[in-house]
Amino acid sequence: MNEKRTAFAQRIEQNSKNYSPKDLFDLGTAEIMLTQLRENFGLDTLMTDRHGNILMTIGDFDGFKPDVVNKPGNKIRVKGRTVCHIYAKYDHVVQEKFDAVHRILDAYIKTLENYSEKSYLASEQAVYIEELEQQLERETAQAQYSGQNDPLTGVLNRNHFISQMKELAEREVVPTAAICVNINDWRFVDNNFGEEESDRLIVTVAEILKARAEENGLEHAVIGRVEGDVFNVLLPLTEEDEAKAYCDAIQQACDSFEDEKLAPSIAVGCVMRTNVEESFKNILSDAEYAMLENKFAIKNAPGYRERLEKGLKNA
Repeated sequence: MNEKRTAFAQRIEQNSKNYSPKDLFDLGTAEIMLTQLRENFGLDTLMTDRHGNILMTIGDFDGFKPDVVNKPGNKIRVKGRTVCHIYAKYDHVVQEKFDAVHRILDAYIKTLENYSEKSYLASEQAVYIEELEQQLERETAQAQYSGQNDPLTGVLNRNHFISQMKELAEREVVPTAAICVNINDWRFVDNNFGEEESDRLIVTVAEILKARAEENGLEHAVIGRVEGDVFNVLLPLTEEDEAKAYCDAIQQACDSFEDEKLAPSIAVGCVMRTNVEESFKNILSDAEYAMLENKFAIKNAPGYRERLEKGLKNA
């Protein structure tokens, strides 16, 4: 909180330089007051911004060029910074009214200065509060995201995946494809190339799972990292042929991935839940069994080992 107060105090001290008179008070109202001084007392006035640009002229200032550096006139300041100048000529003011008019103008300038400072503070407070609210929204969203998503891959973490799975069960959403995805030989990559590369492998697979779901029109896909190298995917309201097409797409994307070290390969098992009485736990268990059968076939296929170990040449 002290840091926020310090930041706001610094902001207040610095930001007045960004304000022009029209940001701080109504120029039309200011002109009415100065016009009354002219009509009732003969006082001529000219107002400029901090740089000397003329904002209004009330009376006779023919040939007059404001010099706000050497002859600044009456300054109106906010937090120590000049925001405008008021020049006054008493040529048409009768002698006996001179002191009274001077006091009136001085009081008006102080009033305008006080109003400008209050307007400035109110504006800065409003902007600062809005920024704090936006920051709080971002932090809240980030906290919620962090509580629901795997920090490495951005897909759902195990707990939130289970929560989403329970929700689908309660809503009795069928058909739903339940898919188990396991990265083949993740340990090989970790042992030979280190944690950074093994993490990159996991991220690569997660990105493929998300991208192919989007490309296949499966916008409601529930993707979770449930163990280190294991992902579960639920495809609600998806027919078996659509689920199979997705499984083929993610495996093909991994197989065609080009990299000097990584050779992503995944084993996939897919089981359809078509009856609301069926347990997701049992369905995913069946999907895991199907995944293990797929893993055995992949790892014993010709060329698998050669592709897996190609990165050793570049290590």
